[in-house]
Amino acid sequence: MDYTIKRPEEIAAMRVAGRLAAEVLQVVAPHVKPGVSTAELDRICHEHIVKVQNAVPANIGYGGDRSRPPFPCAVCTSVNNVICHGIPSASKILRDGDIVNIDVTVIKDGWHGDTSRMYYVGTPSVLARRLVETCREAMFAGIRAVRPGATLGDVGHAIQQVAEAARFSVVRDYCGHGIGRVYHEPPQVMHYGRPGQGLVLREGMSFTIEPMLNAGRPDTRLLPDGWTVVTRDKSLSAQWEHTVAVTADGVEVLTMLPGDDNAAFLARAA
Repeated sequence: MDYTIKRPEEIAAMRVAGRLAAEVLQVVAPHVKPGVSTAELDRICHEHIVKVQNAVPANIGYGGDRSRPPFPCAVCTSVNNVICHGIPSASKILRDGDIVNIDVTVIKDGWHGDTSRMYYVGTPSVLARRLVETCREAMFAGIRAVRPGATLGDVGHAIQQVAEAARFSVVRDYCGHGIGRVYHEPPQVMHYGRPGQGLVLREGMSFTIEPMLNAGRPDTRLLPDGWTVVTRDKSLSAQWEHTVAVTADGVEVLTMLPGDDNAAFLARAA
């Protein structure tokens, strides 16, 4: 499999981009509340990336072919039964009880930082809260499986175990990916698998771990806009994402700010 190994100075550059992406998710957090449009959340993220960070929002203009136009916004906003790649809209107004994933990728000095997290809009249902927290737990289970000599099957299996023990399903149509100077590069990182199978991890590899869990079945449906992916059975969906690097003795999360709630969660779960 064709993948890239990053030198320490390249990982350092990715760490800068990753922390900027994490900062965007912190900046937008207070604005995720009932009555706010997803277009407004996108505007806040875009302005912070461009005007404060002097960086580039990687999602704008990404992709585009005969089947779909380039992605038009700085972030993806995926609400309730939207699994991923939701397009922000002035007509999509958040309501009390919604859950929403905001997915941001920042380019700084040519390097990408890619991360996403879930937010509660007001007071979520018991099911929604359990789904969101299980998805975060599953992501960190996958992260803790990363080390030299481990396999991508080990990572996927760790995620799948957490998800299925809570009676949620793992989306199989979308996956994590290698990342660096290129937004999406090999390897593909599946969020299910068998221990010991798949690519063997090496120090200097970098990729995203971004499980998507559904409250119902794992089946997906792509909407006519060519981007928005929803659950086929209209059940709730949740996603969390970090960019990680394989270190000499384990893993480093590149899209984490010191002291944020993700850092605290990882410390509790370790």
